[in-house]
Amino acid sequence: MSIALNQDVRQLLLAHKPEGPLVAIVAPSGYAPNPAAVECGLATLQAQGCRVRNYTDASGKFQRFGASDDARIAQLYAAARAPEVDVVLALRGGYGLTRLLPDLDFGMLAASGKLFVGHSDFTALQMGLLAQTGATSFSGPMLCDDFVRDELSDYTINHFWQCLTQSSHTVVGHSEDNSQLSVTGTLWGGNLAMLTHLVGSPWLPKVQGGILFVEDVNEHPYRVERMMLQLLHAGLLDDQQAILLGDFSSYRLTDYDNGYDFAQMVEYLRKHLPVPVLTGLPVGHGPDKATMVVGSRAELDSSNGAFSLTMSGYRSLAAC
Repeated sequence: MSIALNQDVRQLLLAHKPEGPLVAIVAPSGYAPNPAAVECGLATLQAQGCRVRNYTDASGKFQRFGASDDARIAQLYAAARAPEVDVVLALRGGYGLTRLLPDLDFGMLAASGKLFVGHSDFTALQMGLLAQTGATSFSGPMLCDDFVRDELSDYTINHFWQCLTQSSHTVVGHSEDNSQLSVTGTLWGGNLAMLTHLVGSPWLPKVQGGILFVEDVNEHPYRVERMMLQLLHAGLLDDQQAILLGDFSSYRLTDYDNGYDFAQMVEYLRKHLPVPVLTGLPVGHGPDKATMVVGSRAELDSSNGAFSLTMSGYRSLAAC
């Protein structure tokens, strides 16, 4: 297995803590089907210069969850309350955080100053943090599968540590059909299914003038359209500066679609949403994913099909 960490990033990582940051692993959602993969992921983090503390326990899995509801909350709290922990990294996504939201002390989690990292189901925690406290978090890799692949993604791993070790971070993307614009706003979003699931709840932030990014997996284009329209009809898109579409993979088209595909869906959204829609954001459930700082100040510049998104104003390892 390749370590996938270039020398410049390694130096950035160790510059803040010569002994390496302490990464806590928690399972607020599903469990890892292969416990051996967890050990592999822990070894990968250690080889990248991190110290690791694993709060998960494969023997404690409950139904389809990493542990009982109370035990999963206890993992989050233990990691947040440990003064030496720098980063709290989700084991994996799946489902389960929704059950925890009413009982989570978001004030305590935010005040801990930990860098919370994950995507997919972890979007629920990130939205709750932003809505309840305004705290930033990181939509980025998880232990499974991002640190356990036979061939690690150089893009994912290096961009992740670059983001966490610096006070600003830039992600670039490209699509020929993107419109020209230059906007700033609060960056928010994540997994589209989770965002629509939280509509009407106290855990979905009401971001004014924001930049929204979305991604998903196993969702047919018509479902993506339907969820985007739900956000529109709920009044959440009226005041946004831009929408960035990430990767929407692993769906299957059929003859019944009769020419309706992802491109047709995007064309429809661009005609009916009151905000520019850009495609080509390297975020999703695939091997290559950028790290996005949820709740950060973002500057988005797009021209000639290419765009850059620069995030700043967030807590990084330099402050830990």
